[in-house]
Amino acid sequence: MCEYDALPGIGHGCGHDMIGTISIGAAIALSKVIGQVGGKIEVYGTPAEETFGAKIDMVAQGMFDNIDVAMMMHPYGKTCKSGTALAMDAIKFDFTGRSSHAASSPENGINALDAVILMFNGINALRQHVTSDVRIHGIISEGGTAANMVPDKAVAKFYVRALKKSYLKEVVEKVKNIASGAAMMTGASLEVSLYEPSFDDMNTNESLSETFNKNLRKLGITDINPPENIGSLDMGNVSYVVPSIHPMLGIGNPKLNLHTEEMAKATITEQAHEALLIGAMALACTGYDVITDRDLLSKIKNEFAESLESV
Repeated sequence: MCEYDALPGIGHGCGHDMIGTISIGAAIALSKVIGQVGGKIEVYGTPAEETFGAKIDMVAQGMFDNIDVAMMMHPYGKTCKSGTALAMDAIKFDFTGRSSHAASSPENGINALDAVILMFNGINALRQHVTSDVRIHGIISEGGTAANMVPDKAVAKFYVRALKKSYLKEVVEKVKNIASGAAMMTGASLEVSLYEPSFDDMNTNESLSETFNKNLRKLGITDINPPENIGSLDMGNVSYVVPSIHPMLGIGNPKLNLHTEEMAKATITEQAHEALLIGAMALACTGYDVITDRDLLSKIKNEFAESLESV
C-alpha cells in the first residue's frame, strides 16, 4: 500500500511520504528474486487516507479479491507491532427550522441551532455510558448567518469511533436517537447522512505480523513495542477482505505525535531515511517468506478465516 496524501498547512505530518517510499522500495527489492521463487507483487497507490479513504472504494471494486496478503508500514515516534484501529462513521446532521426576527417575532421561529446545541449536550451525557474506547467528536459547520435572525439551518458533523465495528453500530444508533430527540424538542426536522465513507477497525493478522516482526529483528530493530491506538485507518477495510498488517516504524523520537509539523520535519531526517530502508527490507523479506513458505501462507489464511467468524 502506497499512501500519498498530506495534511493542510502541515504537509506530511502523518508520514505518507515515507509510507509510499517504503512500499515501493520493498516491491523493488522483492522483484529482484521474484523470477526465481515465483509469486506476484502488486503495488497499489492509495490516496486520501486522511479523508475519503481510497482503499474503501478499492475493496468495493474487488481489487483485493485475488490477493493473498496486504502490507504497509507507517512512520511513528516508536516502532510498534501491527494492532487495531478504531472503526469510524463520519455522520452529518442537517437540522431545518423556520427563520424569524429574533427580537420582534421569535415565537414564529424554529431554532435549528438550538437543536444542534441540544444534540451536543446529549452526546456529552452519553460519553459516561459507553466503553472507554469510544471517541465522539464533532463541529458545527453551519449555525446561522446573523444574531438577529432565528437560524433556520444548522449542520453538525461528527466522527463516531469504537474499537470494533459491531459496537460502533450500537453507539451510532444512540447518537442518532439523541439527534432525533433534539429535533423533537425544538420542532426542527432532521436529515442524517454520511459525509465520508465508514472505516472498519484494523483486523491484524497475527501470523503475518509475527513474521514481519521476526524480519525486523533480523535487520536490527529489536525494540518493538505493543500496538498503540492511532485513530482510524482505511487499511481496516482491507483487513476484512485479505490478511493484513499495519505496523509502526520508529523514526528517532518516541515523543513524536502524528499530524504535527514536528512529525513532518522528522520524516526527512537522516535517521528517518535509515529507518525507511530497514522498513522496506522487512516488508520485502516478509513477502519472500509468504511466497516461499506454503505452510506459513496456510497458517495466515486459516487465522484470517477464523477472525471473520467472530465478526
